[in-house]
Amino acid sequence: MSLLPIRGVDVGPDTRCDHYDSELDVVAFRFACCDAYYPCFQCHNAVTDHEAVPWPEYRFDEPSVRCGVCDATFTVPDYLDCAYECPNCDAPFNPGCAAHAELYFETGDK
Repeated sequence: MSLLPIRGVDVGPDTRCDHYDSELDVVAFRFACCDAYYPCFQCHNAVTDHEAVPWPEYRFDEPSVRCGVCDATFTVPDYLDCAYECPNCDAPFNPGCAAHAELYFETGDK
């Protein structure tokens, strides 16, 4: 099975992008509007011509987060429970992503 593409601006091999390029920026999020992964919401906005639609709660049982280090995919609940570390390869994730989680998946916050 082939993985969905990772799109964005200057996306590197570990999913770092032009907007977020620290050692911890190795996660990509799947957007429901175009069924592709993006390293960040700014990448989505830069390369698409539509408004971003976060991953809906009714699809939380489907993989929608991807580790840029090992390419493992996992669900939003698994991502939220992983303590900012890949459940597959233990790569550390950026805890700062929590500040704009509602842009990536439904959180109940409006």
